[in-house]
Amino acid sequence: MTKVLLVGADGRSDCIADAIVRGGGTVHALATVKDHPGLRRKAAEVRSCVVADPETVVAFARAVRPDLVVVAPEDPLARGVVDAIQRDLGTPCVGPTRALARIESSKSFTRALLDRHDIPGRIAHRVFTAETVDGIEAYFRELGAFVVKADGLMGGKGVKVFGDQLTSIEESVAYARSLVTKGPVVVEEKIEGEEFSLQSLCDGASIVHTIPVQDHKRAYEGDTGPNTGGMGSYSAEDHALPFLRPQHVAAAREINARVVKALQDEVGEPYRGVLYGGFMATGRDVRLLEYNARFGDPEAMNVIPLLEGNFLDLCLAIATGRLASTNVTFRRQATVCKYLVPRGYPDAPVKNETISLASLPSSTDALRVYFAAVQDTERGLVMTGSRAVAVVALADSISRAAELAEQAIAGVDGPVEHRRDIGMPVLLARRVEHLATLSART
Repeated sequence: MTKVLLVGADGRSDCIADAIVRGGGTVHALATVKDHPGLRRKAAEVRSCVVADPETVVAFARAVRPDLVVVAPEDPLARGVVDAIQRDLGTPCVGPTRALARIESSKSFTRALLDRHDIPGRIAHRVFTAETVDGIEAYFRELGAFVVKADGLMGGKGVKVFGDQLTSIEESVAYARSLVTKGPVVVEEKIEGEEFSLQSLCDGASIVHTIPVQDHKRAYEGDTGPNTGGMGSYSAEDHALPFLRPQHVAAAREINARVVKALQDEVGEPYRGVLYGGFMATGRDVRLLEYNARFGDPEAMNVIPLLEGNFLDLCLAIATGRLASTNVTFRRQATVCKYLVPRGYPDAPVKNETISLASLPSSTDALRVYFAAVQDTERGLVMTGSRAVAVVALADSISRAAELAEQAIAGVDGPVEHRRDIGMPVLLARRVEHLATLSART
């Protein structure tokens, strides 16, 4: 039986653990909390630690002696956990090295890489440091509409958009100055369109694209409220999205493939893991918004349950360069993922409150439940303040999957909230109309 060391303790990690166990593997998990209910039920062993510390991960791996290491979150990749594993133990890993993971950990690196290799989808931008920040107001006024981003990892909370979270030039300057004390700031032109993501599997020589997914960052229904790590996401049964045309998907695939090649050419190392591109379909073309160097959360939960075949075998193929000889297909079904979050999330979430899943239907091929920021305690299942439980439904249409997810969520008792509109026809129609309007203008 293949022994897998899984690094991570979120909904995405629970999904990965579930797929590994379904594939016949055993999981030994390194998590930020020992009492993660999903991992406790699936893993042979769960140990809590600082998962971004390479020495700690190597020490655990040396004791476990795994056949494979899978790194789920971004911080361990950015800190060089894969480098340490390969240097000290030589164990195959799903996840890029620190140098390759800069595609996520440094937005300025990504923008420069795209420019150097003349990769399509680029956005007008400029990088500011503490020495050059005095010129940022002039660039704000030059762009008119813009996005301000911290260069490094900020847990999804380092991006603010003018006209949304930023209401004036003065506020934008103040925000940029608060960021630049910690590192570079990237200012990009604001692009109008519909966002979608494409996660591509890479083994250093071959690349296999999964299916497009649309995430919902805003906390409240109607795409209002503050940004979050993602309130939920959906994919379509035709492996497109209602607002996408074939050329949008083709463009995203080409950009991902060219970025992998450019990364490997510059770094001189094989990219073995997941390259997640966040794109914007505009009325004219596709633009690249950002990259992640791992599966998305929640987007992994739309893609992995649809995989036909053995997920563990797929991970081994990625880690050992055998992707070209592996048949990777996905079921022709729609998926809808909805996150249950503590009341008041994200600004003032209730903490240490219990929730009951006693009336929640059991997981089946049509319904999956994954645990995130919750812990098993003597009082029951306790929320720790972030996204708590993900409910994923699979069906023959997006609307039916959304209905199934809602029916399941009705069985949850406790101070939780979720976005009911994700996957619903009204919201989907708004997406289609929005992009059609932009296309008509151009």
